[in-house]
Amino acid sequence: MKPTIIDLLNQSVDKYTHNPFLWEKTRTEFSPTTYLETKQQAHILAAGLINLGVEPGDRVALLSEGRNAWIIGELGILHTGAVNVPLSIKLEESNDLIFRLLHSEAKYIMVSGSQLKKIRTIINALPLIKKVIVFDEQQEYEAVEISLSELLEKGKRYQQENPGEVEKRAKAVKPDDMANISYTSGTTADPKGIMLTHRNYTANVEQALTLMDIPTSYRTLLILPLDHCFAHVAGFYSFMACGASVGTVQNGKTGMETLKNIPVNIKELKPNLLFSVPALAKSFRKNIESGIRSQGPVISWLFKAALSMSYSYNREGYNKGRGLQIFKKPLLLLFDKVIFSKIREGFGGKLDFFIGGGALLDVDLQRFYYAIGIPMFQGYGLSEATPIISSNGMKHHKLGSSGYLVKPMDLKICDSEGSELPNYEKGEVVIKGENVMAGYYKNEKATSETVVDGWLHTGDMGYMDDDGFLYVVGRFKSLLISSDGEKYSPEGIEESLADNSHFIDQVVLYNNQNQYTTALIVPNKEALKRYVSRKKPQLSWDMPEAKELALAKLQREINEYRKGGKFEGMFPERWLPTAVAVLGEAFTEQNGLVNSTMKIMRSKVEERYANRIDTLYAAGSKDIINSENMAVL
Repeated sequence: MKPTIIDLLNQSVDKYTHNPFLWEKTRTEFSPTTYLETKQQAHILAAGLINLGVEPGDRVALLSEGRNAWIIGELGILHTGAVNVPLSIKLEESNDLIFRLLHSEAKYIMVSGSQLKKIRTIINALPLIKKVIVFDEQQEYEAVEISLSELLEKGKRYQQENPGEVEKRAKAVKPDDMANISYTSGTTADPKGIMLTHRNYTANVEQALTLMDIPTSYRTLLILPLDHCFAHVAGFYSFMACGASVGTVQNGKTGMETLKNIPVNIKELKPNLLFSVPALAKSFRKNIESGIRSQGPVISWLFKAALSMSYSYNREGYNKGRGLQIFKKPLLLLFDKVIFSKIREGFGGKLDFFIGGGALLDVDLQRFYYAIGIPMFQGYGLSEATPIISSNGMKHHKLGSSGYLVKPMDLKICDSEGSELPNYEKGEVVIKGENVMAGYYKNEKATSETVVDGWLHTGDMGYMDDDGFLYVVGRFKSLLISSDGEKYSPEGIEESLADNSHFIDQVVLYNNQNQYTTALIVPNKEALKRYVSRKKPQLSWDMPEAKELALAKLQREINEYRKGGKFEGMFPERWLPTAVAVLGEAFTEQNGLVNSTMKIMRSKVEERYANRIDTLYAAGSKDIINSENMAVL
């Protein structure tokens, strides 16, 4: 019999009854909740929900920061036979929240105190909502609201009066019943409600555990949003299956305060494994490097020397220390003791490795973390696959790859006609397995286009090597297409331009059967201002000559990829941008151009800047020094 999430919890409670499962810091220190206590609390919450009127199949939305109540809240919902609709706390716009709540037909909402005002703002537009359950005590409650503490009291009374009712509901849940409707904030069009079943989750947990071992002593601090299925599978459900434990970040009064709690909480909880996204990984690296610089030139020099030697010794990880490189090992051990071990103390001193997902993780970033003794392994997946498809890990890794495939699962690389391609040839990544979603909620057309005969078309471009490693190199559906029909994936160029230049923050390339490729570039204005003042201190930034100097510098940064430049040959020249629009505003979540996993939403950028793109194909537009670019600097 294939297990549900409820079966997974019950099995773990039987095996690891008094092991800590959840860690939460509400005041001065992290305190544990055992496996047995987690189950008991989930049952009380489920009883409270049944008492409120929650029926099997009802949708219950959950809008909260990461905390025990989130995880117990989901388990409580699932025990009633209902479906959790996890919502991102980053959804600021009323219409984004309204869309998901109306589309999912949610009848109940669980919400934290800090997110409550969003729900109160839109509640009149949600006629289906019967009750709003508020996690944190409020001075006053509106008619539709009930506190979590009151719900739990009702749950305790209901259990006494109806013994066995929660167990009866839970036993009726089947593996193919829906567990979540998880809304994608994908890089295209409107969000789609991904229907993930109990078996999708338990299958992906089984698959994930073929790539890594999680000892019962392991702890993780979940710094990723809990509404995403990556945190579900890689975080609490995989850890649950192994009897290990999961902490959540201490909530601050503001989002910024919560972010500042992350490094503090890491030191306190001392995690063995962390899950990250590239944006966090870059932030951690910057903090490490600024900490090293603050210790003076000698330590900085030693750090750079240690890194350089470590890079050459480690190579791609699986082939480290081969040949004459072995002679570097004694010196590297010394460097590790003197420098790298001190850095690791900043992560609690017990961190074995990171798993990175959400977007492509720059290989230089991977080498950096591998060098300091906390490998950051790239993983790959998408919500429609619940989400894990592949990952590097301690067992199998090649830095720069997207990892080894989970088992059991079938994967093929297909061309645009759907024909399977041999190893090393790039095409669309297509998978089949029990982790493939049940479909998009109320969207049969999108489902039939995405899942064909059980095969999930990911829309990502990649290739397999002979050792069984997958390399994902960009979006299959966001290809640049030249006027002669040739296709090329833009992500590699975009990332390289942003990563290798202090003067470029973000890039989106565009070519839809045009004569040449164009670029929308978000510059680092502060870096450009510093450059101008260094080169010509007599110029003030608001002078036209200063802007011309800055734009010429941006053009030279792009030209480094052309003949004679230091990155010559890295990419085919015909795909490099011939004309550039400089933008005055970054792509962010706030302006709707970046999704919750920090991916730029290409179609929305193209839509927003359609007029600027059109002007890049007009006569005389190839010169970067033009009135529009001058005006935005």
